Amino acid sequence: MAQKVILHLRAETKPLEARAALTPSTTAELLKTGNFVIYVEKSSQSTFTAEEYERAGAIIVPEGSWKHAPKDRIIIGLKELPENETFPLVHEHIQFAHCYKNQGGWQDVLKRFPAGNGVLYDLEFLENDQGRRVAAFGFYAGFAGAALGIKDWAFKQSHSNSEDLPSVSPYPNEYVLVDDVKQDFQTALSNNGNKYPNVLIIGALGRCGSGAIELLRKIGVPEKNIIKWDMAETAKGGPFEEIAQSDIFINCIYLSKPIPPFIDLKTLNHSNRKLRTIVDVSADTSNPHNPIPVYTIATTFSEPTVPVETSKGPKLSVISIDHLPSLLPREASEFFSRDLLPYLKQLPQRNTAPVWTRARVLFEKHVARLNRESKL
Repeated sequence: MAQKVILHLRAETKPLEARAALTPSTTAELLKTGNFVIYVEKSSQSTFTAEEYERAGAIIVPEGSWKHAPKDRIIIGLKELPENETFPLVHEHIQFAHCYKNQGGWQDVLKRFPAGNGVLYDLEFLENDQGRRVAAFGFYAGFAGAALGIKDWAFKQSHSNSEDLPSVSPYPNEYVLVDDVKQDFQTALSNNGNKYPNVLIIGALGRCGSGAIELLRKIGVPEKNIIKWDMAETAKGGPFEEIAQSDIFINCIYLSKPIPPFIDLKTLNHSNRKLRTIVDVSADTSNPHNPIPVYTIATTFSEPTVPVETSKGPKLSVISIDHLPSLLPREASEFFSRDLLPYLKQLPQRNTAPVWTRARVLFEKHVARLNRESKL
């Protein structure tokens, strides 16, 4: 009889990260196969309670206990590990690590795995045979990003330039979020002579773009004010004056190679700019090829916006939160975990199942690159 896979869901440590890679419902589905044992850490910030996982059949363990867990466990989580931790990683890990695209500090993140003979299966790079990600938070990233973009635009209609959009926190469900944003939007329209904002979305045909469009429709933005761009509209290469002439710009692309910037400071300063809010859902802030090179600071739920230093035009802010789906942690987690589930079921065959073998080969490729660069 094949040995059972032992999964250990670690508690997230990123501030205000309430999502989970495994939900109680997907935990129950995995256990139903008879091929898994699942440990779940108590969490001080998860949207799901330990009792929910326990009812699903998981074994509840203390928060942070993965660090001393037996090596035969696969540690599954979502966001990156704390930067101040440097100890070698001895387990197989499933998570977003943000160290394959030249992000700032990528070497320090990646080197912990080979240092402990650990393995990284990066969730961002689990791909099917067509090269498409098998699971992504894109829809709810776009949905939440559009929500905050509307809130920032609405805030600016009745507040001075010295004030910034205040902190936000996760919503219990989608209905509460939509109702809150709709109220802000209607108040702003009343203060603005019922003039609707033009919202330009780049990446409108993808998961993320569809989420942004869905939020805008739900709060009542007319279809004619939702400007949908994708590869055909951006093929000529930026910067694009059309962005400066919109009220809200939402960037939903997945950056896979260097491209000309969509907008730059020169375009912002040499136009009769209307743009008030940029939502960089992609949040490639530290990527040297960031297509929105007008800011350098990743924002947070505590401080959602950062101002763009322009010499002309109205106040302009950027929202660049890299875990936007956490604004709706329960729905986003279920959506993601449900997509990931068929491939988690393949973990007993991870040495032969293509999704997992490709992820392993990619990890080894980047470790080899790390070793080459460390010798130079």
